[in-house]
Amino acid sequence: MKADLLIYNIGQLLLPKASGKPLKGEEMKNLPILENAALAVQDGLVLWIGKNKESVGIDANERINAEGKVVSPGLVDPHTHLVFGGSREDELALKQAGVSYLDILAKGGGILSTVTATKQATEKELAAKAAFHLERMISFGITAMEAKSGYGLDRETELKQLRTVKRLQETYPVKLISTFLGPHAIPPYYKGREDLFLDEMIGLLDEIKKEDLAQFADIFCETGVFTIEQSKRFLEKAKNKGFGVKIHADEIDPLGGLELAVSLGAASADHLVAASDKGIKALRNSDTVAVLLPGTTFYLGKDQYAKARTMIDSGAAVALATDFNPGSCVTENLQMIMSLAALKLKMSAEEIWNAVTVNAAHAIGLGGEAGVLEASKQADFVIWDVPNFHYLPYHFGVNHAISVYCSGIKRWERMPYGTIPLSAARETSSF
Repeated sequence: MKADLLIYNIGQLLLPKASGKPLKGEEMKNLPILENAALAVQDGLVLWIGKNKESVGIDANERINAEGKVVSPGLVDPHTHLVFGGSREDELALKQAGVSYLDILAKGGGILSTVTATKQATEKELAAKAAFHLERMISFGITAMEAKSGYGLDRETELKQLRTVKRLQETYPVKLISTFLGPHAIPPYYKGREDLFLDEMIGLLDEIKKEDLAQFADIFCETGVFTIEQSKRFLEKAKNKGFGVKIHADEIDPLGGLELAVSLGAASADHLVAASDKGIKALRNSDTVAVLLPGTTFYLGKDQYAKARTMIDSGAAVALATDFNPGSCVTENLQMIMSLAALKLKMSAEEIWNAVTVNAAHAIGLGGEAGVLEASKQADFVIWDVPNFHYLPYHFGVNHAISVYCSGIKRWERMPYGTIPLSAARETSSF
């Protein structure tokens, strides 16, 4: 057998089970592992998986000794706000001093600060900034992810964000899914005229679809933002126009966003810190994935985390994401989120790995394509500097990745005295 690449002497090869549906409940506890394994790649696809001793006869152009380390599918981040202008580090001191978010907002801070910075940035500037964050995400083992708009709140800036994502899709080797989140907040000049603003966002759907700028549509359903009725109207319009639908739901108050997501057959319902028992019961009887964001709860200093244990034990599908954004979760490190899931959500290591691979992929329409390692599937994988799969969530706050491969090509490698991004995008882009 001839191959382009052979990874041999793998201590544990993690093989989350791909299927037509996300893993639910007890299924999340099952993480298939092949010990003393090897992996062969040909033409960017997985050619062969087997025991290390069986790899002796493989004629490979390149052979990599994993030295007994763990190899997994590339991680999948199903909820990020990748494209935005500016930053908001000045608000941290205000928060520490007890200044409320509404007071910060009233002074032009909060999301309005990011909206202003995003409006002022050129598409080239947004692309360069997003590329910086994206390369850091790749370094943490992410090979597929979602990126939302939502910091424009007007036609021109929302389209600018989505075009930036498309530019990154065409430049980088990762699978990058785009989501239109125009109804992310209500602009001050639309206060009292929220339905008019929502109509404006609905009016963008045809243009977005024509330019193929987004695969999903999303809305922030929460007290002080959009109601259940408004969210339903927007998502139904988007679904009828061929978009997959997602929803920011029940983050602060149990409005019934989770129930709405299930009724619409949404790919995911995200946040869910305040999800009701009724909503969780509905979730278990659906294929909607609960995308939980413990990093946001941690960063905001909240005590109440999403009820991951209740959801999983009741039979629901759960995924994990960074929620990377400039205001409420400023991290590209999905590995840190895995640790928070262990410490704060009480998820087992098996559940966590399934939540950042197969289930996360289903949450962004990549079920069976990302977060898996199977023959004839794209060879996206990570070699980890850990002795076993339990270790990564246990040792938090650092980068455990040794090297990250997309389509069988090394895109990032940790070097002895630092990290060097190897993405071809750095050399070929015009950012």
